[in-house]
Amino acid sequence: MQIHFLRHATLVVGVAGQYLLVDPMLSPAGAMPPVANAADQRRIPLVDLPLEEVELRYMLDHIDAVLVTHTHRDHWDSQAVDRLPKQLPILCQPPDAASIRQAGFETISPVETLYTWRGITFHRTGGQHGTGEVGRQMGTVSGFVLRAAGEPSLYLAGDTIWCPEVEAALQTFRPGVVVVNAGAAQFLTGGPITMTADDVVRVCRALPAARVIAVHMETLNHCLLNRAELADRITQEGLTQVQIPADGELIEL
Repeated sequence: MQIHFLRHATLVVGVAGQYLLVDPMLSPAGAMPPVANAADQRRIPLVDLPLEEVELRYMLDHIDAVLVTHTHRDHWDSQAVDRLPKQLPILCQPPDAASIRQAGFETISPVETLYTWRGITFHRTGGQHGTGEVGRQMGTVSGFVLRAAGEPSLYLAGDTIWCPEVEAALQTFRPGVVVVNAGAAQFLTGGPITMTADDVVRVCRALPAARVIAVHMETLNHCLLNRAELADRITQEGLTQVQIPADGELIEL
C-alpha cells in the first residue's frame, strides 16, 4: 500500500493493485471564493496542486476509482466533476449519490455499511463535522476503512472532530494506518469542524500502535492549525507515530 498525498484531503491510495483517488479538489490556487464567515478571506485553494498539467492528466488517466467522503467543494469541486471520466466508478456515502449522478457519472456505488470492490472491502464509518448548529448545517459526513488481503488496514476518518463515532471506528477496526483531517477548520461562530491538535493527540492515545497521517492543513482560508503548530504539539506529547506530509509526498506503508 502507498499513499500519494497531493493537497488538503486529496490523495491517491494504491492498494490491492488498484489506484483510488480520494476527495478530489483539482482547482488551481485561487480559483474558488473563500469559505464564508471566516476571519481570513483569501480565495481558495491557497496553494496549487503539486503536479504539472501533464502529470495531472497522467494521474487522472490511471485512476481506477474515486472515493468521495462527502461533497463539500474542498473534497469534490467543479474541476473534479469536469475532468474525471464519467465512466469511472465513484464510491460515496448514500446522501451524495443523487448529486454525483446528476453530474453525469455513470457508475456510482453508495456505501451503506459495507461494500467490496476488486478485492478491497470498504466499511463506512460515522463522524461529526462540528457541534451544535454548525455541525447540523455541515450535514452528513463519512469515513471509510479499507481492507485488502496482505495490506495494512486504512482508516480515512474524513471531515470530523474527535467524537464517539471516531472512537468506535478505531476500537472496532483497529486500523494500522489512520488518515485524519486536521486543520482545526472553524468559522467566526461555533467550534472547530475538523480535528484540532487535541483531537489528533486523542486519536494517537486511543490507538497507540497505529500510524497516524495528518492532512487537511494550509489549503483553505478557515483552517487555523498549520503543520508547524501540529508538529510542535506532537513533539511536546512525545508521540512518534504521527506523520505530517508535505504536498506531493509519497508515503510507503
